[in-house]
Amino acid sequence: MRIASVVGTRPQLIKAAVLQPLLRARHDEVFIDTGQHYDEALAGAFVGELGLAPPDYQLGVGGGSATEQTAAMLSRLEPILAAERPEVVIVYGDTNSTLAGSIAAAQLRLPVAHVEAGLRSFDRRMPEEINRVIADHLATWAFAPTPTAVENLAAEGRTRGVHLVGDLMQDLAARLSAEVRDPAVLGPIELRLAAQSAGLRLRPGRYLFATVHRAENRQPAALRAWAELLGGVASEARPVILALHPGTAAALDAAGVRLAPAVRVIEPQGYRTTLALQLHAAAVLTDSGGVQREAAWLGVPCLVLRSATEWLEAVADSGGRMVVVGLDATRAAAELDRLAPADRAESIARDRATGLRLEPAGAAAAIVAALEEGVGSRESAS
Repeated sequence: MRIASVVGTRPQLIKAAVLQPLLRARHDEVFIDTGQHYDEALAGAFVGELGLAPPDYQLGVGGGSATEQTAAMLSRLEPILAAERPEVVIVYGDTNSTLAGSIAAAQLRLPVAHVEAGLRSFDRRMPEEINRVIADHLATWAFAPTPTAVENLAAEGRTRGVHLVGDLMQDLAARLSAEVRDPAVLGPIELRLAAQSAGLRLRPGRYLFATVHRAENRQPAALRAWAELLGGVASEARPVILALHPGTAAALDAAGVRLAPAVRVIEPQGYRTTLALQLHAAAVLTDSGGVQREAAWLGVPCLVLRSATEWLEAVADSGGRMVVVGLDATRAAAELDRLAPADRAESIARDRATGLRLEPAGAAAAIVAALEEGVGSRESAS
C-alpha cells in the first residue's frame, strides 16, 4: 500500500513518530512536511530526536495568515499528490496542514484518513475547529482518540469509516516516560537552559511549567490576562517556566506586554525535555491539547488556560487534577493552592514520578490494521 503522510507542526511530528515505524515496516510511505512550524526549535529538532525519517518533500510554507498559508500549501501539495498517487493520504489533528492535506487529496479523489478525528470545542471562532470539522467530513477513515469523539461524529451523521483507536500521543509518552522518571533528569536540563534563563533552578515540585500558543490567547486582551495570571502564581521560590512559542513572543512584543520577573522564559523544548519538565513540576498551565493530555497521563495537576477543551475525558478522568480555568487569575491561584500546595508540592512530585507506570494505547497498530482492511475492501469492490 502506498501512503502519503502530511505533517507540518510539532504535535503532528509527535504523532507521526509513533505511526511511521509501523507504516514503513509493511507499506510504502511518502512523508510530506509542509513546514508550518518553520522554527527549528519548534519542529526541526523533533525529526532527529523522535527517530522520524527525513521528509521526502519539505514545502517550506511558514508564516502568513491562515488563508495565505493554506493556499500556499494547497498549491504545493496538489502536484506532489498527483504525481505520487497514494492509496491513502493521512492527515493529523486540526492545523492548516490538516486542512490543506484533506482538501488537496479530496480534490484529486484520493482517500483521506484523519487521525485524531471527532474532537469538538463547539466554538467556530477557533480556526482549529473549522479545520477539524472539514477534515472529518472529507475523510474516508476517521480515527477517533476517545469515545466522546466518536459520539461527536455520530451527532454530525458520520458513522461509516469511524474507528475508536485511542491516542497516538499516549503510545509515545508511554514509550519514553521511563527515561524521564528519575528527578536526576532535571540536572542536565538545568545546565542546557542556563543560557536562556540565568540562575534557573529545577527541583521537583518547586516550579510550574507553562505553554501558551493558541490564536485566541494572542489577542491583546488575552495576552494581558494570561500574563497577569502567570505573574500572580509565580514567585522566586516557585517560578513559572514558560516554554514560549515564537509567535506568542512576537504577539507579546507587539502588544507591549511584559512578563513578571518570576516567569522564566525558555524556548520550546524537545519532546523528552518537555515531558520531564511536566512530570516533575508542581503543576502545568497550558492552552495546548497535547500538553493537557500528557499532564493527564503523567498525573500532574493541570490548569487549562481556555474557556473550553475538546479533551473532555482528560478532565473527567483526572480526579479533579485537571481544571479548565480560562484566564481567571483568581481561580487559577485558588486551584493551585488546592492541587499543588507549596508546603507539600515537592513530596507530591517525587512520589508521582516514582510511581509512574504509563501503558500505551495501541493506537498505531489499530490505525494500520484499519487502513489495511479498508484499502483492501475498496480494492476488492473496484
